Amino acid sequence: MSATDELSGILSRRQEINEKLEEGLEVKPKYKFVNVYTEFHEFTRKEIKQYEDTFNKFDEGRDGFLDLTEVKRMMERLGAPQTHLGLKAMIAEVDEDGDNKISFREFLLIYRKARLGELEMDSGLEALARLTEINVDQVGVNGAKNFFEAKIEELAKKNKFHDEILQEQEEKRREAEEKALRRQRFKEKTAVFQH
Repeated sequence: MSATDELSGILSRRQEINEKLEEGLEVKPKYKFVNVYTEFHEFTRKEIKQYEDTFNKFDEGRDGFLDLTEVKRMMERLGAPQTHLGLKAMIAEVDEDGDNKISFREFLLIYRKARLGELEMDSGLEALARLTEINVDQVGVNGAKNFFEAKIEELAKKNKFHDEILQEQEEKRREAEEKALRRQRFKEKTAVFQH
């Protein structure tokens, strides 16, 4: 996208907002792509990858969204079928961009709300969070923190991601070594038959 097109888009959006505000209408924000690893810092990288696997398992259209039909099939497979209105309510609760679909980012909102205890008991989203092995009883951050606790937490977040990346790299290195060792043993065994 050229700078001119980008500026034109920003100005037309600003004009649209101004016109709606003058008419007394509500203006819904438009969300852009964000890095889920930084936005959802309460989850580990491994958890986010597991949620992504779950999301992709039910994204039958492979379009990056769960539409009404896919949410319906997902809930049926999980053993918690919902009514048509229930499914629409589930989507509406996390659908921030108003497209009547659940993106992966919006899918993660379900689990954030579950951890914070913000999902209604016996709701479709609560059932989804529970059935996909999220601990709904786990409570998030309580109350306001003082300045120093917030600083310490911020440093811990940065270190947590760094440590998780190093751990993943170590696991990959170990797997590669094991594979090379298995390959070497196989070559040694096949060498016996070649003589």
